[in-house]
Amino acid sequence: MIVVLLGPPGVGKGTQGMLISKYLHIPLISTGDLLRGEVREQTNLGKIAKSFMDKGELVSDDLIIEMIKKRIRRKDCAEGFILDGFPRTLSQAKSLENMFLRDNLQLDAVLLFDVPEEEIIRRLTGRRVCEKCGAVYHVSYNPPHKEGICDRCGGKLITRDDDNEETVRRRIVVYQDATAPLISFYKKQDRLYTIDGVGKVEEIFERAKNVLKKLNGYN
Repeated sequence: MIVVLLGPPGVGKGTQGMLISKYLHIPLISTGDLLRGEVREQTNLGKIAKSFMDKGELVSDDLIIEMIKKRIRRKDCAEGFILDGFPRTLSQAKSLENMFLRDNLQLDAVLLFDVPEEEIIRRLTGRRVCEKCGAVYHVSYNPPHKEGICDRCGGKLITRDDDNEETVRRRIVVYQDATAPLISFYKKQDRLYTIDGVGKVEEIFERAKNVLKKLNGYN
């Protein structure tokens, strides 16, 4: 099964993607994680990507598309995969379709997670990430046992450069301008399923799982 996760930054795509990945036994491919890995390793791609990410802008299509091409052709994607953060534009969506045609693949579902804007801002500005293992926390919703310290590995928790309020609001505008048109694009293809993204993580996952069950023909 091939699934695309859609929605503004901060709606919980990463968290839900991990749960769906375990449920379907297929890998979650997060372009954000892949890009941050490149930034962390200070590769040429990472240096270029960081200049976009720090300003809350989308990384260029050419960089993202080349990275995705390589990733989905690995062996662990043979039974399907979940894309989080790609496609983000109509151009990327069409490039993805072309890749699928060449590789004889078919997109099964696009899950759109719907969360009000002010809730997104509260979520992102309070988010903290472990600089060592990448675990994600929130000062209100999911705080660590010890402030500033990761429960999992003891690493330092930091605020990502793109999680300040000004940048978050800019990222939402970028999403609305560039990514929101994908809603109409996939709706016309009858592949779009809207998931209420407000509530407990488990509740949201149940909503997503119910959609996936129907697509797989389960009761």
